[in-house]
Amino acid sequence: MQTHCQMVLSSRQVVDPTLTDSASPVATLDLAGLSFDKAPILGAFHLSVMTGETIAILGPSGIGKTSLLRILAGLETRFKGTRTVTASLAYVFQEPTLLPWRCVMDNITIPTGCDVTLAQERLEEVGLADHADLFPDQLSLGQQRRLSLARAFAAKPALLLMDEPFVSLDPSLVEEMLGVFERLRANHGTTTVFVTHAQTEATRLADRILTLGGKPATITREQGNQNDSAPAGRD
Repeated sequence: MQTHCQMVLSSRQVVDPTLTDSASPVATLDLAGLSFDKAPILGAFHLSVMTGETIAILGPSGIGKTSLLRILAGLETRFKGTRTVTASLAYVFQEPTLLPWRCVMDNITIPTGCDVTLAQERLEEVGLADHADLFPDQLSLGQQRRLSLARAFAAKPALLLMDEPFVSLDPSLVEEMLGVFERLRANHGTTTVFVTHAQTEATRLADRILTLGGKPATITREQGNQNDSAPAGRD
């Protein structure tokens, strides 16, 4: 597995550069199912991610949220169905996945290939402008999470995927991280899909909330800004 935020392609991805306007999805998934060792994990459903929106994947631990995100990222290829991605993506893992032997600045420029000027801009956006020469083990967990976000946005993704990026933080730090992400999203308008088990995070950040449930898990509920829609259709 790659441990940085550059785009990961799989053999199931179809990239069509003509599908980049706001009326077209950044990513679509027609999932027939996902099983591990013959144990069904995800069932059949369709998912489209539209340009500019933020989608939360909500559900209890072990339901298959991370598996769904990894399918979208191209990291999980054992599924049945079709995944189409029309633009570059970045992935923020549950753990910061930093390079411990490299300084903060290098942890942005090396994985993304961006220059020092852009990296410094992203560090300023997350409040780490004065930490460029420090190493990851000199940072708190909250600061490491901020660095992970800065690195992802330095890659200039059209689609950002985040796997419980605020987990294991104290409530006050969660509040800070939510604010950091909101500022980054406002500054860059990045389309985002994130996994969470916290309803409050989903409600605050997402334009759409997709709830996974059942076994195998499917999208059992789709909630928009203020109105609930009917359960999402299945194949």
